[in-house]
Amino acid sequence: MVDLDGTLVASDTLVEGALRLLRREPWHALRLPHWVLSGRARLKNEIASRIDLPMDTLPWRADLVGYLRAERAAGRRVILATAADHKVAQRVADHLGCFDEVIASDGQRNLKAGAKLEAILAKVGPSFVYAGDSAADLPIWKAATGAIPVALPARLLRQVAAPVERQFDGLAVGLGVWLRALRVHQFVKNLLVFVPLFVSFQFVDLAKLSSALLAFVAFCMAASATYLANDLWDLDSDRAHPRKRHRPFASGALPLVDGIAVAAVLLAGGLALAAAVSPAFLGMLIAYVVLTTAYSWALKQYVLIDVLCLASLYTWRVLAGSVAIGVAVSPWLLAFAVLLFGSLALVKRCAELVTLRGLGKPGSRGRDYGVEDLVILWPMGVGLGISAVVVFCLYVGSADAQNLHRMSEMLWLVALALLYWVGRLWIKTARGEMHDDPIVFTLRDRGSRIVFTAMVALSVLAHWGHWGG
Repeated sequence: MVDLDGTLVASDTLVEGALRLLRREPWHALRLPHWVLSGRARLKNEIASRIDLPMDTLPWRADLVGYLRAERAAGRRVILATAADHKVAQRVADHLGCFDEVIASDGQRNLKAGAKLEAILAKVGPSFVYAGDSAADLPIWKAATGAIPVALPARLLRQVAAPVERQFDGLAVGLGVWLRALRVHQFVKNLLVFVPLFVSFQFVDLAKLSSALLAFVAFCMAASATYLANDLWDLDSDRAHPRKRHRPFASGALPLVDGIAVAAVLLAGGLALAAAVSPAFLGMLIAYVVLTTAYSWALKQYVLIDVLCLASLYTWRVLAGSVAIGVAVSPWLLAFAVLLFGSLALVKRCAELVTLRGLGKPGSRGRDYGVEDLVILWPMGVGLGISAVVVFCLYVGSADAQNLHRMSEMLWLVALALLYWVGRLWIKTARGEMHDDPIVFTLRDRGSRIVFTAMVALSVLAHWGHWGG
């Protein structure tokens, strides 16, 4: 007897089905509460009758599947006993080809814990070995003649009453896995809320600095919530991607339900902090969440629209930072940000396509791009980056720069450093050395860190320094 969810597959087929149903037909969100109130068996049946899970990309436990096939080949009877709906269970059995029979929920009765035990006893009697993964399986092991614990926590393993025939360990889930899921390394993007504070040289104002810090934390919490939602929404395309298939939810390292709960808590906390900054900033953060959600759910599927959205999300952080501290964003900064972030967005797309080209794949799943598009995307991205440098050079020669900086001529060195950095990003992309995200690459790249440190130092010197004599 072998359980399905959490045992045979490192995921939950009910949650996977519900997410896919909402993605394909979002109006069913209005019907879900009625199905839930009608019982889990009805809920599972309604979802299973509308959604066919992609069996080839689910995170199967390969070691357990191999073991079951070997046992069946040796003449042992293998039965799939699951609380999942019978439609899902039968598709699993047909796909894996290692089961003699299927015991599953039928739309009327949810076969979990005691109900599953009754169904097992009715089918095979008291002599059976059961493979499971959770506390709900403890009553079944109490009646079984043997146990096969799968990814079972140590505290539950001690409660297994039946003799352990074979044990399969799960993936180690620690703080590091959650930090990857929350994409803490992406928090560097939210440093953009400090840009208005820095370019206006008001970071010595403690009140404005405190508001900017709160805005940064609020953005980090909201962004992590959207990253979790995006990963849950993008399970299929992530599992088909050479790198993204290792993400915590796509690989089955983290439970989908936990991801939903953590995302909700983080979003609520981020909005609460935003409200503490100001009502206007709260509005900016809500707009950011709406835009990034629209991007994740739909807009990223359309060629160039996704690039414009990414550039807008970067720029929105800068605008939100200005709202948080009550400082207006200059047209120079706005034009520079739009052009530079457009270039970075195209770096991200080109890097992905270069990787896929190296693997011999024609394009990315879930996005309207093919490797042949590189001949267009490449010059667009380089052109936007150079245009951003040109805007910065025009700013250096403007009256605004002369009035703000005592040594504005030093900004020409910043322009040269910026030109070097943009060129470096695109050369690394052409060589296939670029990470999926240029911000992550910049953090890890020693040359980029040196350049950014020099640009900041030169900007400060230009503002407060003075020529001798």
